[in-house]
Amino acid sequence: MEPQEKTPKYGESRTFDPNFKGPIHNRGCTDVICCVLFVLGLLGYFAVGLLAWSQGDPRKVLYPTDSRGQFCGQIGTPLEKKPLLFYFNIMKCASPLVLLEFQCPTTQICVEKCPDRFLTLLKAMKNQDDLEYYTQFCKEGVDITQIAPLILSQGLCPSLIIPSRPFTRRCLPAVETKRGVSVIGNKTTFSYGTNSSLNVTDLLEASKKSNFVVEARQVAMRIFEDYTESWHWILLGLVIAMLLSLVFIVLLRFLAGVMVWMIIFLVVVVIGYGILHCYQQYSALKGQPAANVTIKDLGLQTDFAIYLQIQQTWLAFMIILCIVELVILLLLIFLRKRILIAIALIKEASRAVAHVMSSLFYPVLTFVLVSMVIAYWAVTSVFLATSSEPVFKVFNSSECEFSRETCDPQTFNSSNMSAQCPGAECLFAFYGGETYYHKYLIVFQFYNLFLFFWCVNFVTALGQVTLAGAFASYYWAFKKPDDIPTFPIFSSLGRALRYHTGSIALGSLILSVVQVVRVVLEYVEQKLKVAENRVAKFLLKCMKCCFWCLEKCIQFLNRNAYIMIAVYGKNFCTSAKDAFLLLMRNIVRVAVLDKVTDFLLFLGKLLIVGVVGICSFFFFTGKFKAVEQAAPSLNYYWVPILTVVFGAYLIAHGFFSVYAMCVDTLFLCFLEDLERHDGSVERPYYMSQNLLSTLKKPSPKNKTAWTVE
Repeated sequence: MEPQEKTPKYGESRTFDPNFKGPIHNRGCTDVICCVLFVLGLLGYFAVGLLAWSQGDPRKVLYPTDSRGQFCGQIGTPLEKKPLLFYFNIMKCASPLVLLEFQCPTTQICVEKCPDRFLTLLKAMKNQDDLEYYTQFCKEGVDITQIAPLILSQGLCPSLIIPSRPFTRRCLPAVETKRGVSVIGNKTTFSYGTNSSLNVTDLLEASKKSNFVVEARQVAMRIFEDYTESWHWILLGLVIAMLLSLVFIVLLRFLAGVMVWMIIFLVVVVIGYGILHCYQQYSALKGQPAANVTIKDLGLQTDFAIYLQIQQTWLAFMIILCIVELVILLLLIFLRKRILIAIALIKEASRAVAHVMSSLFYPVLTFVLVSMVIAYWAVTSVFLATSSEPVFKVFNSSECEFSRETCDPQTFNSSNMSAQCPGAECLFAFYGGETYYHKYLIVFQFYNLFLFFWCVNFVTALGQVTLAGAFASYYWAFKKPDDIPTFPIFSSLGRALRYHTGSIALGSLILSVVQVVRVVLEYVEQKLKVAENRVAKFLLKCMKCCFWCLEKCIQFLNRNAYIMIAVYGKNFCTSAKDAFLLLMRNIVRVAVLDKVTDFLLFLGKLLIVGVVGICSFFFFTGKFKAVEQAAPSLNYYWVPILTVVFGAYLIAHGFFSVYAMCVDTLFLCFLEDLERHDGSVERPYYMSQNLLSTLKKPSPKNKTAWTVE
C-alpha cells in the first residue's frame, strides 16, 4: 500500500508495531483522581439517601392530606376508615394556586366514601335521612341544626355535594353521571320537585375552568381500564418483538447481505402500505357528513377515535409517510454503492457477535443497573420531597392583608388574622419549612439529580467499554477464532472496572454536566413563559439548541474514546484525542461508511417496530377475523398499540445497540489496521479476507498492492 500523505494538524498515522496484538493487557489505572471523585460522589449520594429516608415520610405520598395536615386512611389513626379526600368546592382546584402550591384553596376533609348523589344543604335540611347523609361531608363536631347561612359563612359544610368517583384517593366529579342537571342560557338550574329549586349562577363558569381537569381524569381512567384489559396481550406483543429481534440477529449471522436488502425492501413496502391505507381511508370519508371538519375546529376530544372520522387526519398521516418514504428512497439511491460496503461491515459484525454470543445478553445487565439507578433516584426524590413539615396558609374569599401568609391552625380562630379577615381559613398548603435542613433541601434535590445523570451515563459507558474490548479482541485475533479469549465479555468487563473506572467516570461526568445544564435551561424557560421579553426567550432557545448539539457531539466523541480506552488502556483525554484525530484522518469514510451502517441498522429497528405495530393494529382493532373474538374491548385501541410499538422499539434498540457498538469498534480497528499494516507477509492485515476484498480494490499502479476505496 502506498503511503498516503496526512494533514499534519490531524496527527501522524499509526506505525507498524510487531508487538501489538490487540487490547493491551499490561495496562495501568487511568484517571485515578476522577475515580476517587466518583467514589466520593457515590458515598455522598448514599448519605443523601440515608438522610432523606430518615427525614422523609412516605405517607405524604401514599395518603392524601386534609386541610388540617392529617393523612386520610392511615392505619392506626382516627381517619383509618376514611381513605378518601373530599373537596368542599372542587371548582377552586382550577385556580392557578394549585400549580404553585399543589393544594386546592378550599376546605378538604377525609371521608369514608365519595358522594353518589346531588344534594344541597337547603335540600338536606328538609329531610332527616338526607341530613344524616349530608353530615358526613361536613367538618367534625358541626351543629347541623344551625341555619344554613351561618353554617356556610363559617365554612363548616359544603354548599352542595355532587356525584363523585374516587381517583388517586380523591373524590372528583363524575360529570358524566350528573342527574337532575339542565343548562339554561348561562345558568345551571337544579330542580327538585315542584316547590323548590336552586339556581347556581357561577357553576357553569367554574365547570369550564375545571373542564380540563375532569376531561384528563376521564381519559386517565379509560386508559387505566384499557391497560387492565390488554396487559397480557401487550406482554405477548413484547415477547414477539423480542423473538423477532433475536431471529433477525441470528439471520444476519448467516444471511447478512440478503437480510439487509430484505430489510430495505420491507421497510419501503411497509411505509408504502401505510400510505395506501391512509389514502383509502381518506377517499372513503370523502362526501360523508362532517368529514371535512378540521382538527382545529374539532378541538380537544377525549374520544380520540373521533379524529379518525375526519379527512384531515388521514391526509396528515399520508403526507408524513410520503415524506418519510421519499427521504428513504433518495438516501438509497445516492448511497447505493456504499450500501455494499456497509453490508460487508455488517457481515463482519455478525461474525464477531457469533463468536461473542454473550454480548447479546449484556444489555440485560445494563438494563438492570440503569433500573436500579432510576429506582434509587426516584425513591430518594420522593423521600426528600416528603421530608418537610406541613405549612399552613391563609386562604380567603374576600380581600385580606394576610392572604397567603403562613398561619397556625391551632390558634388561627383566636388570632388577629381571623378577626381582620372574616371568612378566611387556615388550610394546609404544602410541605416545607424554615429549618436548616429545609433551607438546603433544594441543594439535596439538585445533587440527587446530578448523581442520577452521572450514574446512568457511567453504567452506559461501562457497557460501551466492555463491548468494545470484547469486539476488539475478536478483530485483533490473527487466527480467528483460535486467538479469541475464552470469555471476552468477562475479561473486558474486568479490565474496565479494574483499570478504567476513573476514565469512564470522567467521560460520563462531562456528559452529565451538559445534561444538567439542559435541565436548568428547561426550568428557566418554564419560568420565563409568562415573561414578555422576547430577546431573553430567543437567547434561551439558542442556548438550548447549542447545548443539545454539544451533548450529541460529546456522546459521539465519548463513544469513540471508550473504544480507544478498551484497546490501548490510556486515559480518557488521550484516548479522546487519538480517536478524534483518527476519525479526522478518515473523515470521508466516517461520514459515509459508518453513517450508512447506522442507517441500515436503524431500518432494521424500524422494520421490527413496523411489523409488530401493524400486527397489533389489526389485532386490537378486531380486523383479524381469526382472532376477532379474542381481541379485548377497549376505550382507546391506540393505548396498547402505542405501548407495544414503544416497547418493541426499546427491545429492538437493545439488540441492535450491540451490533452498533460492534460496527463502531470494528470500524475504528479497521482504520487502525490500515495505518499499521500494508497487507504484506511482514505486515499482514488483521481484517478478514471478505472484509478486505470488499473494502479494498487493486491499485492501477501496482496490481499486487491495495488501496482503500
